[in-house]
Amino acid sequence: MTAVPGVWRTARITPLGELLTPPRMTGVAVQLVIQTVLVVALWRGLYADTGPTTAGLSREQAVTYAVLAVLATRLRELDRYAGRDTVMQHMHFGTIVYWFLRPVSPRRYYALRALGDQLYGLAWAAAGYAVCLAVGVVQPPHSAGAAGAFALSLLLGQWVLYYIMLLIDQLCFWTLRNSAAMLILIFAQNLLSGVYAPLWYFPDWFVTLSAFLPFQATLNVPLSVYVGRIPLADAGPQLALQAGWVVLLAVVTRLVWHRAALRVVSQGG
Repeated sequence: MTAVPGVWRTARITPLGELLTPPRMTGVAVQLVIQTVLVVALWRGLYADTGPTTAGLSREQAVTYAVLAVLATRLRELDRYAGRDTVMQHMHFGTIVYWFLRPVSPRRYYALRALGDQLYGLAWAAAGYAVCLAVGVVQPPHSAGAAGAFALSLLLGQWVLYYIMLLIDQLCFWTLRNSAAMLILIFAQNLLSGVYAPLWYFPDWFVTLSAFLPFQATLNVPLSVYVGRIPLADAGPQLALQAGWVVLLAVVTRLVWHRAALRVVSQGG
């Protein structure tokens, strides 16, 4: 029982590391401000020569979606490379073996590290959201029910994203390096999840294709619920689909962890 608090301290590694490097935090703040200003100008400019509604979204809805997508990058793109705690780095230097020799299982260690990453990113996103809401850049949810559905959908979406990123990291046990796969994944998930633009603006075949993949469940669904593009009455099936992806990916990644452990060999004492 006494070991449990120490185990949960693993989740503090990322937040503490960031707090001890103020220049990195300043860079994040500047990046968020610049990205927010640019996407607001972009989407307002795009709607200047179109009708009041495009692809079922008004200008205010589109701007709100775009700004929230920028803020969500703090939950999606936190980099552990500087701390040399990525799976790819551990595989390259051979230190991945220590993940399997610790009292904490590698699956739990990875989950706790990811939890710390996302909680730290959530703090940035929440602060940015409060500022944008105060200055009128984003609109509030149109009802308490929509806010609740958005919160649940966002949680499920981050859960799906966690398993997607875990699967890519697990590829390192067979490929040793996954930098190329990571670059492909980042582009694919940003495109198919609606980071660059809401999926409602894409052709019907693209929307249909994305429906069979887990990427849209990570961001497009939560933000579409928030702005009202997915009505509250239709949110139930989308939430169920997100939960289904969570269960499926959880089973797959657990099996891959088991297979990965068989490939790790410890020599010496």
